[in-house]
Amino acid sequence: MSFWAAALFAFLALLLTSVLGGLYTIGVFRKRAPNEPPLDKGFIPWLGYGMNFKKNSTEFLKRMWKRHGDIFTVLVGGNYLHFVMDPCTYRQIMRESKEKIDFNTFGSIIVLNAFGFPTTDIHHKIVQIASNKYLSGKNLTALNQVMIEKLKTVFIQRQGSGEEKKSWQQDGLFRFSYKTIFQASFLSLFGMDPEKRVEGKENPKNYLTQCEELYEAFQKFDRLFPQMALGMLDSIGKEKSNKLKNYFWDILSIKNISQKYEVSRWVTELVQQMADVGMTEKMQTQFLLLLLWASQANTGPAAFWILAYLLKHPEALKAVKEEVEKALRETGQEVKPGGLSINVSLHTMKTPLLDSAVEETLRLTAGSIVFRSVMQDTDLKMADGKEYTLRKGDRLLLFPFVALHTNPEIYSDPHTFKYDRFLNPDGTKKEFYKNGKKLKYYTLPFGGGTTMCPGRFFAVNEMKMFVIMMLTCFEMELVNAEEELPPVNESRYGLGIAQPEPCWIRPWPI
Repeated sequence: MSFWAAALFAFLALLLTSVLGGLYTIGVFRKRAPNEPPLDKGFIPWLGYGMNFKKNSTEFLKRMWKRHGDIFTVLVGGNYLHFVMDPCTYRQIMRESKEKIDFNTFGSIIVLNAFGFPTTDIHHKIVQIASNKYLSGKNLTALNQVMIEKLKTVFIQRQGSGEEKKSWQQDGLFRFSYKTIFQASFLSLFGMDPEKRVEGKENPKNYLTQCEELYEAFQKFDRLFPQMALGMLDSIGKEKSNKLKNYFWDILSIKNISQKYEVSRWVTELVQQMADVGMTEKMQTQFLLLLLWASQANTGPAAFWILAYLLKHPEALKAVKEEVEKALRETGQEVKPGGLSINVSLHTMKTPLLDSAVEETLRLTAGSIVFRSVMQDTDLKMADGKEYTLRKGDRLLLFPFVALHTNPEIYSDPHTFKYDRFLNPDGTKKEFYKNGKKLKYYTLPFGGGTTMCPGRFFAVNEMKMFVIMMLTCFEMELVNAEEELPPVNESRYGLGIAQPEPCWIRPWPI
């Protein structure tokens, strides 16, 4: 064989190897192995069902569920995703060891893409310990009291003074709810600037003006977040996100935070613990932006939805308002015009109807995906007794919104808001079943297992405090009472609470 013939043969062999290697990498040759879930790769190499999943994830999963059953594997953008659609199996998955099925691997990628720093198991442990300490029990009660005072401050400024106090103020319901929660929560968690005081006294207007600017910037940041988290921003998006990050990093710099007063103990301890394990001040500041996003991105939208559902269902609004007023009277308080003199003590107030309305709201609007990485070949036993092998390197996903929250086998009229759905006629908590089996998890708005959102109790309390204050401080009406509730932005499914298109209210100060 001549040199050129040998060279040509070697080149063709290398080309063939490269092509075959590339085809293998993008999944062309992957076959369903014995005991593995049904495999559906679609018709487009590597991309698979990526476009279908991105366009409408809920409808796509319903089709796959109907086609393949309670567990299936689909190819999405080069990744093999196992979806488990039987909520009776969720508990088994939540209890699986992290050596087999791990959340932190995927979570670290999201944090790195969006906030710019790598996290470790140590960081996750610090957040868990500090959150358990300060976002539950007596410390949570203390934080609730701070939050209610900040809500009062926001409402006082919104009510205005003089002639402004008794006039209709039209506002977008989403913006009204989200901005109110954001302003009060930011001041509760991240404190106030000394320079915003006037002659040594607090000037709420100055604080809230700054918070309003932060809110507007946060909205821009949050709109970019889905693409940012997945590393899919184009050059223009990257430029915008970097500009916004620099803005927040300046506001949340360790130097600035250290000079603020009334910073929550949860934030100060987290910062100190991160410093103790070697985080630089830059990384600590990046971490504070993560805390800001995690504490604000879902609570404001959730506050919007519960207010919207109550306004659209007058019987629910009336029942919850009567319950709140009764609970206040039982704690020795009277709702007077203005309502801002009340002391909302959630640990002493019994509000089962409001609790049920909050849970119903989260059931209908929480679109979080529970995500796990398969760290080694793992056998998963389903609730029906069948066993499947999950392949190392794949992903395991639960989408409770489809498989659990809106499952007609579990909830009657699953897309209808029923404020008392979670209560029995005697006022006790209702239990839920599927195929005759009692469900351990009948809603999962905050994820599940050891990686469940550590701020969930504070988030729910924020919603309840917001509703209580709205019911005692304002009479409200929708500008267009006949209009249906707005559709949701489906691009945010997987990241938490759905966000709506605009609708309007007129809040009337009592």
